[in-house]
Amino acid sequence: MLRVHFTGEALARTVLAAEPDFMWEVTTSLHRLQRRDSGVVFGPWRSRVLQRLPAGVQHLSFLAPSKGYCPDFLTPARGAPRFAQLEALRATHRATARTDLEEFRARHPRLRLPSWCGPLAEGDGRVLGRLADTADAYFDACLAPYWERVRAEVHRDRVQRAAQLARGGWDELFRTLHRSARWSYPVLELDYPVNQDLHLHGRGLVLQPSFFCRFNVVSLVDPGPPPVLVYPIDHDAGWLRPAAPSTASAKALAALLGGTRAALLQAAAEGAATTQQLACRTHTTAPNASRHLTALREAALIRSDRHRNTVLHSATHLGTALLNGQEAALPV
Repeated sequence: MLRVHFTGEALARTVLAAEPDFMWEVTTSLHRLQRRDSGVVFGPWRSRVLQRLPAGVQHLSFLAPSKGYCPDFLTPARGAPRFAQLEALRATHRATARTDLEEFRARHPRLRLPSWCGPLAEGDGRVLGRLADTADAYFDACLAPYWERVRAEVHRDRVQRAAQLARGGWDELFRTLHRSARWSYPVLELDYPVNQDLHLHGRGLVLQPSFFCRFNVVSLVDPGPPPVLVYPIDHDAGWLRPAAPSTASAKALAALLGGTRAALLQAAAEGAATTQQLACRTHTTAPNASRHLTALREAALIRSDRHRNTVLHSATHLGTALLNGQEAALPV
């Protein structure tokens, strides 16, 4: 059981994270890859990404096993941008690496540490650099194509939690945070693989919704860093592929955007892709696709992100909502 001990000051400083956290999603998605109980929610994603795992991912997977403790140093600079978290991982202090690996060995007594863990425990920058590079490559290959949907679902959860907080205060939010949550001020209790107490001592708790966290909440063992509680969000089983528009809505969308732009938006919603890939999917030329993608981007229906030497296009939350015939919140 995990027991989080609040004070009035800590409760006043507790916040809901605004975005999915880069390294928490990397580590929790590695849990999903290693488990065969992903079911209809993550099964299709798992089947796709298993075919394009980057080299070295087995090292990250070893440190992020499907159950139990994952070294705290793998999730540094929580809430910071991707590049900042990777740099923080590369700069892990020797004492931190050694302490976390000792904890890892104690929590997983049946696991035999591979030889590369020796230099890692000494804070070897080359090993830490390889872990950071692998996390970067893994994100590009396995998470980036779906990141816009991940962000949209985390934002949706945050809106729901904010409404709970406005309606019923921390009482309602904490009682519904997780199926195992038991809240009686000043202690929040949640099911956990081990017995652990987190004393906030006036520090605020960051409530971090996670897309790939599936069953239990996750927290840090080290009481030193800013405290965080990672919790799973609810999922739509068909999140991987947006529902195809009905014939009537497809015609309406084509009338609104034009046939080529509607087809490109639908293709981009099925997974991030390059201009050439989207052109092939929609049976048009790359220059024509590029011209229409520019218009869609200017309308905030797609976003274009550079990943190393490649630009990947994906549907925004607004674009996905338009495809699904949902009402989208627009800035006034």
